[in-house]
Amino acid sequence: MRVLIIVLLLTLITVNQHGSAVNGGDFTGDYSKLSGIIIPGFASTQLRAWSILDCPYSPLDFNPLDLVWLDTTKLLSAVNCWLKCMILDPYNQTDHPECRSRPDSGLSAITELDPGYITGPLSSVWKEWIKWCIEFGIEANAIIAVPYDWRLSPSKLEERDLYFHKLKLTFETALKLRGGPSLVFAHSLGAPLLGSIETVKASLSGLSYGLPISEGTARLMFNSFASSIWMLPFSKNCRADNAYWKHFSGGSRHGHHMYHCEEQEFRSNFSGFPTNIINIEIPSIRRFDAYPSVAEVAEANLSSMECGLPTQLSFSAREISDGTFFKAIEDYDPDSKRLLYQLEKYHSDPILNPLTPWDRPPIKNVFCIYGLDSKTEVGYYFAPSGKPYPDNWIITDVIFEVEGSLFSRSGDLVEGNPGAASGDDTVPYNSLSFCKNWLGSKVNITRTPQPEHDGSDVQVELNVEHHHGEDIVPNMTRSPRVKYITFYEDSESIPGKRTAVWELDKASHRNIVRHPVLMRELWLQMWHDIHPDAKSRFVTKAKRGPLRDEDCFWDYGKARCAWPEYCEYRYIFGDVHLGQSCRLKNSSADLPLHYL
Repeated sequence: MRVLIIVLLLTLITVNQHGSAVNGGDFTGDYSKLSGIIIPGFASTQLRAWSILDCPYSPLDFNPLDLVWLDTTKLLSAVNCWLKCMILDPYNQTDHPECRSRPDSGLSAITELDPGYITGPLSSVWKEWIKWCIEFGIEANAIIAVPYDWRLSPSKLEERDLYFHKLKLTFETALKLRGGPSLVFAHSLGAPLLGSIETVKASLSGLSYGLPISEGTARLMFNSFASSIWMLPFSKNCRADNAYWKHFSGGSRHGHHMYHCEEQEFRSNFSGFPTNIINIEIPSIRRFDAYPSVAEVAEANLSSMECGLPTQLSFSAREISDGTFFKAIEDYDPDSKRLLYQLEKYHSDPILNPLTPWDRPPIKNVFCIYGLDSKTEVGYYFAPSGKPYPDNWIITDVIFEVEGSLFSRSGDLVEGNPGAASGDDTVPYNSLSFCKNWLGSKVNITRTPQPEHDGSDVQVELNVEHHHGEDIVPNMTRSPRVKYITFYEDSESIPGKRTAVWELDKASHRNIVRHPVLMRELWLQMWHDIHPDAKSRFVTKAKRGPLRDEDCFWDYGKARCAWPEYCEYRYIFGDVHLGQSCRLKNSSADLPLHYL
């Protein structure tokens, strides 16, 4: 394979395994030889029925190839039938006896989950990304989607669907077809960071993700997926050694299936997270289950609870990922045994356990990209609800991180260990920023406004010292009304390899793949890397001008199109406002040359 470039978005990783020409051996040449391979994130692939299921009391049945994930019409009219097609056996991950679903294929499987005039835009994932590629002349056969059944664990994906075997063949096919490098964009679930706190909420009380289903139903479905364990938070100080870790750490690790923690784990609080992730009340005297039947609830004498006050227990990320938490509530929750079973399967995986922090992959280029400074959940308080399973737990309080501080749901300031920033509204900052550990001891930092700019607000710090295991925070100013993107770049610590971290202010987890600033920066970096006249290892950040017609707009203060050196007023029939008639000048074809 001549060149392989892999991009992971929530984090983004770029891999290059071939050298020629410039930039320390990077690929150079015509971008028409490039191909893009897209690996979607959790719940971002359409699932279609592979059975015939008659739904009583509903005119809508499920037939082969009917949409299951996501068809909101059938979800609303036949939720029980829909659930049969979604859930899996929590132990062996087989389908429901009456219905089974399989992932769709092709780009249509990942662009809009629920196509339609109204539902399409609401469920759009990669559609904007593909439109961007088309605008810049990428051929249809150059964009390849590799959807998968996001309900399964990694080992089950290979066992049932040969997913990773097929993925390897996809790379080989793309090379033979295009003759150049492949850019692989993988969002969210593929990020080798420290997990998401929201996974805990989804496991205990349910998370509907905006679907018209109850949280209890969402919990039943989520806990039937082995992939739910994949996203659990875990400590950066605890590692699992597997037989194949030598491929990721230069053979420096020994042992097999070992899970051990460094001393730092026991000296520090909260496993490196801002606070304890779970605080849960458990009855000190178990007169009935935390998941009683309806009859037990009706007959229970609540005064008997006065005999013993509930006990509140707290659990860190380590105690969640090693099973301590699920063992503690095993007598109070029926899902605990099932989750412990899957957790043990992960820790005993003979290939790779994802519940362990990754070293920098042994590849030429690594780019890690995420949003930050959004309000993000980092801790929960749970208590028994007195209702039957699956609604047996309620959330009594939530801890949020907000731009470097911790607050409760009521707005009170909370003590803990907040990071320098907050997360992306789904994943906490300390998990997102873990990939900063992959940067070397000297880092160049650049902060620029996200919109097009003339360079007047660009800040640069060169050769900033970075100590492994510590966050790196630039000493730079911020205008309160400007959203910035901060670049951390290192091309010196590992000869012939590059590592970069990009932080986008206020970019949300689920929408980052549609973020126009991210797409612009990725395109410029890609174009820079393949150009034979590129003079630096990273694309310049000195200024950013419009690259597409959509970037031009009307400046009402000056009564003209903004960026007059790039844009002009050019009316086309159908334009409904002045800004729509602002377009790139015909002489702007050489715009990318400004960024070499």
